[in-house]
Amino acid sequence: MAATPRAWHAGDVTLMIGLSGGIGSGKSSVSRLLAELGATLIDADAIVHELQVPGSPMLAEIAAAFGPSVIGPDGHLERAALGAIVFRDAAARARLAAIVHPRVGAEIARRVALARSAGAEVLVIDIPLLFEGRKAGTGSAARLEFDATVVVWAPEEAQIERQMTRDGCTRELAIDRIRAQLPLHEKKALADFVIDNSGTREQTEQQVRALWETLRQKAKRATPP
Repeated sequence: MAATPRAWHAGDVTLMIGLSGGIGSGKSSVSRLLAELGATLIDADAIVHELQVPGSPMLAEIAAAFGPSVIGPDGHLERAALGAIVFRDAAARARLAAIVHPRVGAEIARRVALARSAGAEVLVIDIPLLFEGRKAGTGSAARLEFDATVVVWAPEEAQIERQMTRDGCTRELAIDRIRAQLPLHEKKALADFVIDNSGTREQTEQQVRALWETLRQKAKRATPP
């Protein structure tokens, strides 16, 4: 499903790109490379972490909804404990989303406005649940209009192995996390561009560099005279 083109307005010169993938697909590596190449990056996960610091309103709501066991002795969120609850329970995920998404969406919108006013050429918004949110009409990406969307794809076995190596989690938990998201083959079908991260790092980087050149040319064509 191609992204719906946006109408250009005076002073609006930013190409809006939605970047997503699946857990363990390598999306973060792709977003970092796009930032190195010159994209302005807004990372939804990083915003979530910022809004969940000890003493924050969001963290207090999470503790009230899921109990004190999700808060560590130092006052920080115990993400593994929270994950063990929400990845296996759709109702719990919905409850968490209702707490997290409104605040994250507002902060993303604020940063988008800042990027536009600064004249950013290509703005990449990294949202793990981009397609889930758009499909449901909820979430951090529901009200954002993108000029194009990108999915980072990898085989499910690679997703599992990467999680186990990176997070030290069990195979069962890795599979639960994957099952809690929209299947990557569905996201792939909905995206305008796909980065196949099943090969070597060099092969992935080659695809990202080619994508970057395409996006830069698209931004130049879209910029109003």
